[in-house]
Amino acid sequence: MLQLDGITKSFGDRLAVDDVSFTVGGGRLTGFVGGNGAGKTTTMRIILGVLGSDAGTVNLNGAPLDAAGRRRFGYMPEERGLYPKMRVHEQLVYLARLRGVRAADAAARADELIDRLELTERRNDPVEKLSLGNQQRAQIAAALVHDPDVLVLDEPFSGLDPMAVETVLGVLSEFAARGVPVLFSSHQLDVVERLCDDIVVIGGGRILAAGSRDDLRERNAGSRWELTVDGDAGWVRTATGVQVIEFDGDHVVFDADPASAQAVLQRATSTDSVQRFGRRRPTLTEIFREVVQ
Repeated sequence: MLQLDGITKSFGDRLAVDDVSFTVGGGRLTGFVGGNGAGKTTTMRIILGVLGSDAGTVNLNGAPLDAAGRRRFGYMPEERGLYPKMRVHEQLVYLARLRGVRAADAAARADELIDRLELTERRNDPVEKLSLGNQQRAQIAAALVHDPDVLVLDEPFSGLDPMAVETVLGVLSEFAARGVPVLFSSHQLDVVERLCDDIVVIGGGRILAAGSRDDLRERNAGSRWELTVDGDAGWVRTATGVQVIEFDGDHVVFDADPASAQAVLQRATSTDSVQRFGRRRPTLTEIFREVVQ
């Protein structure tokens, strides 16, 4: 488990990260989302020791994170950092060897990742000759080749098509299944919502929301409800205390306080067969817009 507690960092008069605290659980995919300049990359660099914090601590499995612990991390920066003229396979082997992996194991691990990330036909190509999407796959492979105990990935899905996203997700999920904490940032909120177990939202350097995906959606459900019946739900538009947001024949989404919503349910059960009734849980995009306002 990776735990941040009270991390604060300033650059001159600008407070970039302000009392940031959250946990990345073992075996969990945690999405770290926020707008440009929100503090995501600064926080990740502090985790990796690239930057020092002005206050706060980073712990791994209950103990302060030190240089030895960080050597077991896999890190992917947002800016691609591979040697452009070096061939994909030899570069992965070289990076694994720098992490202390034996030559034969490094070659086998590089082969495995090249295959899993569908780079087989490009294994002997220089990185600079790859498409942007394949460069991204190679960068991900570089973060994984030494078989790390923790993954911190900055925008790993940037530039990937939907099929490539699924391929990368499959590899990351294998690490998580072994108990590895996986933290990644992304601007693609739909991808984060679909892939992640936990979500951390940062804005202005502060944590605005954090928790499991389902808990966040439940906590932010607010006063919005949805009803699906076998008949026509148009009558909900005239119900007392109700504001209809969406209407499509047998399905309606509306705002109402709990008492008014229950009155809608009572009328629905008396006149129609109710297929679905409950709070409408917001999407991550809707939660993000709400908390960053």
